[in-house]
Amino acid sequence: MPNNIIFYFTDQQRWDTCGCFGQPLDITPNLDQLAREGVKFDNAFTPQPVCGPCRALFQTGKWPTETGCFRNNIMLPAGVRTLGGCMEEAGYETAYIGKWHLASEGGPEKPSAVDHTVTAIPRALRGGYTGYWRAADVLEFTSHGYDGFVFDENNNRVDFTGYRADCINDLALEFFDGCDRKKPFFMTISQIEPHHQNDRGHYEGPRGSKARFKDFVLPGDLEALGGNAAQEYPDYLGQCASLDENLGRLVDRLKKEGLYENTVIIFASDHGSHFKTRNRDGHLNGGDDYKRTCHDAALHVPLVIAGGPFRGGLAVEDVVSTASLPKTILALAGVDAGDAMIGENLLDVVLKKDPDRPNEAFAQISESRVGRCLRTADYLYSVYAPGVNGFAQPSAEVYADDFLYDMRRDPYQLNNVVGDPAYAQVKARLRERLLDWIQRAEGARPVITD
Repeated sequence: MPNNIIFYFTDQQRWDTCGCFGQPLDITPNLDQLAREGVKFDNAFTPQPVCGPCRALFQTGKWPTETGCFRNNIMLPAGVRTLGGCMEEAGYETAYIGKWHLASEGGPEKPSAVDHTVTAIPRALRGGYTGYWRAADVLEFTSHGYDGFVFDENNNRVDFTGYRADCINDLALEFFDGCDRKKPFFMTISQIEPHHQNDRGHYEGPRGSKARFKDFVLPGDLEALGGNAAQEYPDYLGQCASLDENLGRLVDRLKKEGLYENTVIIFASDHGSHFKTRNRDGHLNGGDDYKRTCHDAALHVPLVIAGGPFRGGLAVEDVVSTASLPKTILALAGVDAGDAMIGENLLDVVLKKDPDRPNEAFAQISESRVGRCLRTADYLYSVYAPGVNGFAQPSAEVYADDFLYDMRRDPYQLNNVVGDPAYAQVKARLRERLLDWIQRAEGARPVITD
């Protein structure tokens, strides 16, 4: 039987919250164990550091500008080929649990025409998933750190009591009570932790997190730039620790059911958090709180894949994009997505099949501005569209330099050298590479000015 596949992804989790990526506190022992068994990607970057657009990409394998889902509150377009649909066609039983964020339409510039933020998501808007379903479109609107509700595949409301990450995991574990053991399964667990609670403006860790993680060490960027991390970080770490505890419970259940050895677990996050340290410059044209930036604080994410061909405790230092996850998941299911989906099969990166592979990742930025960036092993180069609102437009014809960081000398991205003559040749080279990416992704080659 083909491998079972679990895509366990979190919301707004920085890579450096995890022990296997350098966190000094014991936050993620279960993920660290998976990394020792499987493959960890030390330089994984999100293609879009906003919840909805990133999820749209995860479900379609297409850039947000191609599907039109370039900001939050835009539905998946009707008729688009989806990961869930492909997996069911490949003979997989599917299960989706947690946050969906792709079934409501609206935003700052127009009222909601279709609004399922607090109601059941119709089957037609579930992205091709027809199996086990325990989800809410905007989970932070139907729940808080403790208590809330989702809906099942029959549109029945399912209330839960307790810490949210625990309850979402409980709903995932219930799948095993009645799944079809004659078919492989593809399960997505879309946790909302460690996202901040929108209506309260705070990170809500399990009770006791402030005391439990009072000896936290802030990452270098947050220590230097301030923001609100000193107040919020203990609860943020509490959320991450809870996610890891639930990952451990999931692994234990797989072992109990005799499924662990034939299951691939993919752990990732949609994006990170900059704790209100970035997007405070004059180029802001839209809005922001914790993400929506090309800086590593929001762009660099944890990525561990364990099981199937992803074994050996390997550490991959190549720059990769989580835009490659849909194609990688399909490859694990024996489906070649070809050019229908962007990215690459990450197993090819592990096996170093392409010696000429460009070691870089491209990302689109929205809501805080219309921006684009290129992240290489040594540099981060970003551009923005002057005068263009990031909530209103998906792209632009003219961009200007935003920032350039030399990662070898400035790992916390504190010294913008975009206007430094000493980096003129580096910037020119990166600009051409960025333009190449934009042209491939969006079908147009804009102008970038100094």
